[in-house]
Amino acid sequence: MSSAEQINPWPTEDHVPAAELARRQGIKPLKSAEDLAVPGLFEDDAEYDAFLADLYESRRADVG
Repeated sequence: MSSAEQINPWPTEDHVPAAELARRQGIKPLKSAEDLAVPGLFEDDAEYDAFLADLYESRRADVG
């Protein structure tokens, strides 16, 4: 069986749409990009730099 044959194009009985899951969890739409800011997310500049280096490397991994 190919991977295309394994994908079920129609929702199953237990399928819950993403909008309904968000409503159940009390998730509200973002009002601005500022809502994504998390103070103290990185311990220091070195940890932040390592995160960015890994992010950029992962984005370039599929290029070529």
